[in-house]
Amino acid sequence: MQWTATHAYARPRRYSGTMTLRFNEDGTFRVLQMADIQDKPEVNRDTIRLIEAAIRETKPDLVVLTGDQIRGYDPAYIDTFLRRRGEKPGARVRLITEIEARIYGVKRRYPEAAELAERMADRLEDRGHTAPAVLTGDEPPSIDELMAESAGKVRRTIQAFLQPVVDAGVPFAVTYGNHDFQCGILPDEQDDMYRELPGCMNPVAPSARPTADAVDTADGLSRDGMASQTPDKPGTPSPAESLGFEPGTFALPIESANGSGRIAMAVMMVNSGDYAGKPEENDAEYPAYIANSRGLDLADSDGYGTPSPEAIAWLGGVQHELGARNGDGQPVPAIAFQHIPPQEFYDCLTEVPAWTPNAVEGARTHAGHCYVLNDAVCRPGSRLGEAIGCADENVGQVEAMRQAGGYFALFCGHDHKNAFVGHVHGMDLGYAPTCGFECYGPKSRLRGVRLFEFHESDPAAYETRMLTWGDLIGRYSRNELRVFVEDHCITDAIGLRNELRRPSVLATLAGLGAAALVGVAAMITRLFKR
Repeated sequence: MQWTATHAYARPRRYSGTMTLRFNEDGTFRVLQMADIQDKPEVNRDTIRLIEAAIRETKPDLVVLTGDQIRGYDPAYIDTFLRRRGEKPGARVRLITEIEARIYGVKRRYPEAAELAERMADRLEDRGHTAPAVLTGDEPPSIDELMAESAGKVRRTIQAFLQPVVDAGVPFAVTYGNHDFQCGILPDEQDDMYRELPGCMNPVAPSARPTADAVDTADGLSRDGMASQTPDKPGTPSPAESLGFEPGTFALPIESANGSGRIAMAVMMVNSGDYAGKPEENDAEYPAYIANSRGLDLADSDGYGTPSPEAIAWLGGVQHELGARNGDGQPVPAIAFQHIPPQEFYDCLTEVPAWTPNAVEGARTHAGHCYVLNDAVCRPGSRLGEAIGCADENVGQVEAMRQAGGYFALFCGHDHKNAFVGHVHGMDLGYAPTCGFECYGPKSRLRGVRLFEFHESDPAAYETRMLTWGDLIGRYSRNELRVFVEDHCITDAIGLRNELRRPSVLATLAGLGAAALVGVAAMITRLFKR
């Protein structure tokens, strides 16, 4: 997308229904990362205010949303909630959702009740009895009706938080996290909802295209990991669609400012999966997981998910495609965005003794080890607020990106309190924290978005900085009590230990302890004076 030198908004050029992204005349291109909005259908007004202010301040050329846009476990989706993929909607609702539902007066509606009531009424009538009104009155909604209702809520959420982006005429790209699907509406359907809005850059995934597309292998991938296509057949994907692999995994080429069509860099969106393992195999292991970080979320899984092997192969294959389009076969400079970080993010940290102030204990495979940021590899202003919630397995994504060439950075969300950037393995690894106000996270003033400014002359020499609520709006949000609880919530033993390492928490506890001692001493003094 091409701006004037002052970054005033201009109408983008379109082809095949998709915008062309292009460096500005001054050789810059700005990307705004929004992570973990994680909101309900009535999107929190503070979240909207933050997005509006960030758009006004930065005038980005592209907005990327890196997963968990939808608070899939919200009580609004209690009837269609999926703890894990493939299970029956509403079958295993999280305890926290049940509690919230009671607080907000949300009642579950069981579609099975309609069938049960009909069977009971038939039995009574067969025996010559009249079925009571409770069995013959209004039937509970069917599962199809409940799913349609949830789809409407998801659409309303998407339209609400993207309204500032759409109003500003900024194109946007979306990938998915581990909570988006839990509302019961899967990413392929959510992808269609995003494409209903002007400016959406998500291409139609190969699986959603007409079957006239040819395939080279049984899994629909060519040997280099690119989605196969046959240009002279019906249903041929557009140039942009041919760079897509699946919902949330696709490439966005950024062309040179001179209008030559040369691809100067690329933004890669990667679907990092959601949860590992099979729920039916792990459901009984809850006590073992509750002792670990994020036990409530991971109680019936083998940890968080990873990009699929095919998606990792695509990361290399798409570089071949971009190089072929440029005519030189060389990989283009590229930055990747996804939700869940790979294990290499721990290489940005330094292990320290457990009593170190502000240290955080690692999660799952890194449990029992405490860490702080490694200042030798992390940029100034970096912040580590919680354990890195990576998968238990290292699937070799970072190494695959290094081998493919061109990739200079990988940025994630997922861990709402983290906002660091480190350089390891020849690549920048970094975070944006949550920009939402309906989920756990840091203090209001630290929630925000991450801005990137790339230069066509050397995209890898980019600048990045956080724009927080404190920078853009002020110190406090509208509901500081909720934010305080979300900042200090403890769901496991590791969380408790991490809280106790925070000097502010220790100081508060020490103050309360001192006040209690003074009170006890005063009581004892009064007793002796009698």
